[in-house]
Amino acid sequence: MSMKTIEHAWIPAELMAELQKAAEDAAKGVRDPEERKKARAEMDRIREGIRARHGILDIGVPAIRELRDS
Repeated sequence: MSMKTIEHAWIPAELMAELQKAAEDAAKGVRDPEERKKARAEMDRIREGIRARHGILDIGVPAIRELRDS
């Protein structure tokens, strides 16, 4: 039995194509230094935006301590 593909309208087609290519490259072990540089810059931009809006979010240490102590 085959499954129907469901189009997810909330993910733009351009982004889905980019994600598909990234997944295929990762599966093949292909590493593009320029793409990695662009990805790092984008992650830095997003991180700084979150920090500007919400401050430093320290959720990891309290969660680990809670798990360790239970």
